[in-house]
Amino acid sequence: MEYTKATRSIGGTDVTFESGKLAKLAGGAAVVTIGETQILAACTSSNPREGIDFFPLTVDVEERMYAAGKIPGGFFRREGRPSETAILTARLTDRPMRPSFSPGFRDEVHVVITVMSVDLAQPYDIPSINGASLATMIAGLPFEGPVGAVRVANIGGQWKVNPTYQELDLATFDVVVAGRRNDSGGIDILMIEGEAPDEAWRLVHEDGAAAPTEDVVADGLEAAKVAIGELVDFQKEFVDGLGIERKPWEPRPVFEQEVYDAVAAFAWDRMAPAMVPAKPERDANLDAVKAELKQHLLAEWGQERFDEVASQISPAFKEVQKRYMRRRVIEEGVRLDGRRPDQIRTLSGEVGLIPRAHGSGLFQRGETQVLNVTTLGMLRMTQMIDTLDPEESKRYIHHYNFPPFSTGETGFMRGPKRREIGHGALAERALVPVIPDEDEFPDALRLVSDVLMSNGSTSMASVCASTMSLMDAGVPIKAPVAGIAMGMIAEGGEYVTLTDILGAEDALGDMDFKVAALKQAKEARLQILDVILGVIPEPRSALNPQAPRVEMIQIPVDKIGEVIGPKGKRINEIIALTGADIDIQDDGRVFVGSKDQTGAEEAKKMIDQIVNPKMPEIGERYDGTVVKTTDFGAFVNIMPGTDGLVHISKLGRGKRLSNVEDAVKQGDHLTVEVENVEPERGRIALKPVGEGWDPPEGGWPRPEGAEAGGGEYRERRERRDGDRGRDRDRGPRRFRDRPDRGERSDRGERREPRG
Repeated sequence: MEYTKATRSIGGTDVTFESGKLAKLAGGAAVVTIGETQILAACTSSNPREGIDFFPLTVDVEERMYAAGKIPGGFFRREGRPSETAILTARLTDRPMRPSFSPGFRDEVHVVITVMSVDLAQPYDIPSINGASLATMIAGLPFEGPVGAVRVANIGGQWKVNPTYQELDLATFDVVVAGRRNDSGGIDILMIEGEAPDEAWRLVHEDGAAAPTEDVVADGLEAAKVAIGELVDFQKEFVDGLGIERKPWEPRPVFEQEVYDAVAAFAWDRMAPAMVPAKPERDANLDAVKAELKQHLLAEWGQERFDEVASQISPAFKEVQKRYMRRRVIEEGVRLDGRRPDQIRTLSGEVGLIPRAHGSGLFQRGETQVLNVTTLGMLRMTQMIDTLDPEESKRYIHHYNFPPFSTGETGFMRGPKRREIGHGALAERALVPVIPDEDEFPDALRLVSDVLMSNGSTSMASVCASTMSLMDAGVPIKAPVAGIAMGMIAEGGEYVTLTDILGAEDALGDMDFKVAALKQAKEARLQILDVILGVIPEPRSALNPQAPRVEMIQIPVDKIGEVIGPKGKRINEIIALTGADIDIQDDGRVFVGSKDQTGAEEAKKMIDQIVNPKMPEIGERYDGTVVKTTDFGAFVNIMPGTDGLVHISKLGRGKRLSNVEDAVKQGDHLTVEVENVEPERGRIALKPVGEGWDPPEGGWPRPEGAEAGGGEYRERRERRDGDRGRDRDRGPRRFRDRPDRGERSDRGERREPRG
């Protein structure tokens, strides 16, 4: 294949396709570039495995840190397991690709997307989806594409195609849309993933931007369709220019028509009594019908024929369930569990379940139950991100766990799988716009959603449980958030939208909306919000006693060094004395956290004393620490950066001391009172006070020979004063001229005195 390159402007942005230079041994390979963000997509396939009844498509995204001119962090300095962004991009690419392969195609297909360059302006997810489609088309597989994908963002009331990261900061809503052309030439949407960016709440409620209502989002989807159509046409023209021919293949149906007819003839009339509302009973009834079916087919066909098609019976039976369920919904408006299409299951909520947790919420919708727990911490607990994203840290973190017992099954638990990463991110994005910023609420937040029961839309149940958990923790969220999963069944030109879908309806239906721009979905969300607000109407006014109290103070940047002190001495001293947790940012923001409010207030006071020092006043008392002892007294630290002297004469309790350490040692705690202050010289005179230091009634006994009015004590003082007087009377000392001696350097070294 010769090297081919083409560029086209899509929505005001240049998109470039290349093929024929890189990865030429892959089934199909293409390079897609938007701006200076560039990916290589390679698609390969192999013969199907025996006995599989699904399409084995795998999409992997490989981030290369050289793409952003970075060396990976960590001990090994190389890329390891995929980042969260890479996993989410792989899932985003898989969703529109998987349904676009021809029915009955069972070959192993592997799409590998290597991120080779990022300009930190254009995200690499849009090139990845278009590159995967283009590489698959070049590989000649039975793919009903091309699939085109764009991101559109509502900025200033207008929908912008493929905005940059910087432009997304000004958006009230952004959505990734993927689709393909239908037989009539229009665009069918295959996948939608949308969110309100971090600044959306401020833009709408403070700056007056238009809110992203259902109607506004619907307009955005129409704008996306136009750009998708251009991308689809561009891909098709590019592939046609390469002269690619589709590879021959044979459909591999999971069952023969004869097998399906036999299964349907026996099982169809037994579906109605088996499909009762409760899932355990329904599953048990269907298992019983399947067991009877196998016995019936064995008797009818004989052992040889039965063994020949045994692997086809279960898929055929599942197809009967699917068709029966869909027909009943379309024709009768009755769902698997007996509900109407727009009916939501029983709702309940509870908060404060976990005694030591900072906040907890339990949300249940039918047989789906999620427990969410909120943990608060200092800002240094934010997650550091070493990926190709412009984002370097994440303050609000949401983790999602889906243990096998939640569906009544056994299984291995070896860390989070791709699905758990994706569902956690989905719930996280739903709540990001309502999380208070760090100036208002200077805490790091980690939310963990544990799925305890699963029968439909655990990700949206995680959103609801998270809202209650945050409010239970006292986090001042801007508004409560509720989510609902919607489904759709289309049959014979008719379609029905389903509210609050079951797990089986998700698997047997045609589309699952996690973000639904539908009036029906809005009504369900409002119903859920009523339940949430009935449990906890607003965030608690005070944080949980188990949670740290984090407060922010601002200090001048040039005072940061003084607060930290040499080698961290002062900041560590404050932490040790108060028990507070302190985090200092480069911009002068200081975050002080403590479970004990008294400790936090004391730490703030000590920091303020360093930043805005003031001399103590005579008579003030302090609980200090002896930091140094000398021959003439002990230096006592009374506040950060401020020491005073307790003279040795004040430490004897009426006795003369020959050594200060006979009274106090370094590290001792001492309550002192300020006796004198010399601000111009920075000197502070202290005396010890408190129990054991206050003199008894009548004063301390005087040292021997130091009676009032005479004695050796007074005589020595007078003698010293007299000597000083004589010295003052002698006048200035005169030196004779010694011209013969010359300078010291001319006279040689001074000799040391003898022994």
